[in-house]
Order: sequence, then C-alpha cells, then structure tokens
Amino acid sequence: MTSKAPRYHTSVSSSASSSVIPSAAGGPGPAAPVSLAQRKRQLVATELTEAALQLLALKGFDAVTVDEIATAAGVSKRTFFRYFASKEDVVVQFLAGMGADIRADLAARPAGEPLSDALRHAVSVPLTTCGEHVERALPVVRLILRTPALLARFLEHQERWREDLTEELAARLGRDPRADLRPRLAAGMALAAFDAVLRRWSEGEGAADGTEDPDALIGEAFAVLAPALDSVAP
Repeated sequence: MTSKAPRYHTSVSSSASSSVIPSAAGGPGPAAPVSLAQRKRQLVATELTEAALQLLALKGFDAVTVDEIATAAGVSKRTFFRYFASKEDVVVQFLAGMGADIRADLAARPAGEPLSDALRHAVSVPLTTCGEHVERALPVVRLILRTPALLARFLEHQERWREDLTEELAARLGRDPRADLRPRLAAGMALAAFDAVLRRWSEGEGAADGTEDPDALIGEAFAVLAPALDSVAP
C-alpha cells in the first residue's frame, strides 16, 4: 500500500522543498504516474498554500493581501488566481483535503475492526499531523477558529464530511442511511469529538504552546463514545 500525502499537510511543512508530510492514510494501490507539468502545478499550489496560510495566521485574515501571498510564494498575482479564486479559497481547499483524508482512512480500516477504533483512527489523521508540527499547525488552526468567515466555512465543510462519513459508514455497516439513523449518528459523534479536541487543543489549558497532545485528547473522547459507537455495529 502506497503512502499518499494529503493536501492539508502543506500548511504544517518545515520548508518548500519538503512541504508535503507523508500521510498515515494509504492509497488503494500504486499511484498513477504524474507528468512533469502536473508536478510543477502541484509544487506551485503547495508553495501558494504554504505562503498563504502562514501569512494569514501571522498577520490575520483581513490584513493580508493576495499580492503579499504571491510575493511570498515567488509568483505573480496572476499565477495566484490560476490556482485560487480568493485567499479564502486557499483555506477552503485546505479543509477539503482534510475531509477527504478522513474518509479515505476510514475506508481503508479493516472490515472487522470495532467501529469506535475505525472512526478514532480516521479522525486522528489530521490531529496527529497537528500534534507533530505544533509551531506551524497551531497558528493555522487558531486562524480558522477565530476568523468568523473561515469558521463558517469550516463548519460548512464539517457538514460535508458528515455526509461523506455517513455514506462510508452505511456501506461498512450494510445499512441504508435513508431508513436507519445509526450511520449518521455515528458520523456525527466522531466529528463532534474531532471538533471538541481541535478547539481544546487550540484554546484550552496548554494551548499557549500546544503542549497538550491531540492524540491523547481524541483517545479520551472516544473512550466516552466507544460504548455507544460499538453498539451501532450489527
């Protein structure tokens, strides 16, 4: 199984040359060959995302211009708009990548695994990355949670993640989500735990330097949820 790098990991990289951190989620098989043009596009997109998220986190969403982002990434403003419709769109694509990797990890979990373990592992993927790269991840998480426009988009994406996880859980459990509440309830519980842990890590005790461990926090949350989640399984 080949390791696949999620798009949201670009925001917590240490340098442009190593800007994609290997994901815990694996792909279904060997990756398709990538052309040189595609690699160049991905490199530019990565550098723009990195520059945008770090500038926005440092200076605040309203204080940063597209010109500044383009300059920091070493490209023109015109090039920026080839990849993103706006600076908000950078964050939106970041969130989309996060949700896609949560679903992919859930789909890759063993069929016989307890539901609580499968869901905990899936929602831990972005949290583990945050915990491993606190200095870069924490400002970005705070930016999203403390900027009303970005928080609204975050909540909007969580709703999409809920639908995606409901669909994945319905297939896993062999249940029709239109007739059975359990897949949607399980998805909602898992994402509620994810949201609670992310907020606690960024705003609670120890958040000044990110000393709390997101993996430990999600473990605590799922210890509470496990009996209910595992009762959902057939």
